[in-house]
Amino acid sequence: MGWATCVIIAREMLDTTQSEAAPPQNEPRGCLFALSQPPLMIFLAVIGCLLLMASLHDLLLL
Repeated sequence: MGWATCVIIAREMLDTTQSEAAPPQNEPRGCLFALSQPPLMIFLAVIGCLLLMASLHDLLLL
């Protein structure tokens, strides 16, 4: 694999034109798209773990 192949790959990676398969930009995204974002999922997982720990503490230790 020579430098010419790397240049061709780099040019293809920089191509940011929209294809026909891409959804239109003005179409609203639903709730499932928002829930699939990693920071939100981490936040929800931490809150869920805290609630689980609190409920287990109440059930088993009190």
